[in-house]
Amino acid sequence: MPRTFVWHPSKGPAKTPKLQAPTDGKVLITQVRSAIGHSWRMRLTLAAIGLKHHQASVVQQDSASLRGMLKQVRHLVSVTPVEE
Repeated sequence: MPRTFVWHPSKGPAKTPKLQAPTDGKVLITQVRSAIGHSWRMRLTLAAIGLKHHQASVVQQDSASLRGMLKQVRHLVSVTPVEE
């Protein structure tokens, strides 16, 4: 049976920027890469964050649970703090 999936080490970012320590404020989360081709868990995590499609942005209150979700999809999103 032939192999249908070949993992390419050059696909995707070599390193992702380290997430900042949790703050008390809000963060702007922008989806920078599509969820197509990623697992159903990552798609559900993006939906739980509030991102519906590529290039969507959402402002969320920073918390430990949000940081856990962002850690799972850190290669698909960019996170910036929002000053109130």
